[in-house]
Amino acid sequence: MKIKALGTQGLTASELGLGCMGMSEFYGQTNDVESIKTLHRAHELGINFLDTADAYGPHKNEILVGKAIKNYRNEVTIATKFGIVRDPSNPLIRGLNGKPEYVKKSCEASLKRLDIDIIDLYYLHRKDPATSIEETVGAMAELVKEGKIKAIGLSEVSSDTLRKAHAVHPITALQTEYSIWSREPEDDLIETCKELGIAFVAYSPLGRGFLTGQIKKFEDFAADDYRRFSPRFQGENFQKNLDLVNKIEALAAKKNCTASQLALAWVIAQGEHIFPIPGTKRIKYLEENAVALNVSFTKEELDEIETIAPKGIAAGTRYPEAMMASVNQ
Repeated sequence: MKIKALGTQGLTASELGLGCMGMSEFYGQTNDVESIKTLHRAHELGINFLDTADAYGPHKNEILVGKAIKNYRNEVTIATKFGIVRDPSNPLIRGLNGKPEYVKKSCEASLKRLDIDIIDLYYLHRKDPATSIEETVGAMAELVKEGKIKAIGLSEVSSDTLRKAHAVHPITALQTEYSIWSREPEDDLIETCKELGIAFVAYSPLGRGFLTGQIKKFEDFAADDYRRFSPRFQGENFQKNLDLVNKIEALAAKKNCTASQLALAWVIAQGEHIFPIPGTKRIKYLEENAVALNVSFTKEELDEIETIAPKGIAAGTRYPEAMMASVNQ
């Protein structure tokens, strides 16, 4: 497992990370025992870049990750997030908060749940429209000075917002959704990150699991699976997107790899400063994902992928309308 510089502020991380969200919520039944075993296996494989957030659970995921890494805390790069506020009585109701006092309050709470002394990478999960990015990042910069966090990250912001934030304090990483079927960051975000020396962290690089080829019909989703409410998995969109996955599976078969390995390898191939963080709660999928690091492409193969999966190929938006309003801000 290659360890690379994560941005230009001194952090390092494995070239393949692990998204921990699904271990606690959103993708059907959870199992903490199985998830902790998966986190330990990630450590054995050299995957040391772990991604969580206070909103996942809510709060449960940070506690889970903290428990799992307790015996090897200094061997992992922990990234967590704040800014999405979920109603305790109804977690489906969400707000956004980037106010300075909330930044500090959230950081203290995450440190406690993770049971660590310092957060390696602290992200603003979503930009608060009621608070300037300069105010929020200014408060995060104070956390760096206080030794509470090592580096600052942003999630789902525009290039313009990223530049404004970077002028206040150097940004280490920008996280947004990026995969064969979510290529909007190619408009300018990926290049902006490269220009500014910021790592680009790609979440959902497997298209929320759809690019694995494991999902063949809508009924494959558990009753409480978030994807039942995502436009890309509804109505005609489901079949259109399944047709794309079938083509990716056919390409993968020609390369003697799985569809998920091909999809991950494609993301990795888009730039040295790109870190995909596929999420899984099962060891077998974690191990399958790790093999993607051995998959490479010829120019002809990349051209073939471009032909079958050009930018904008996915049918439907990646989030419901209300949630789309908070991305790329």
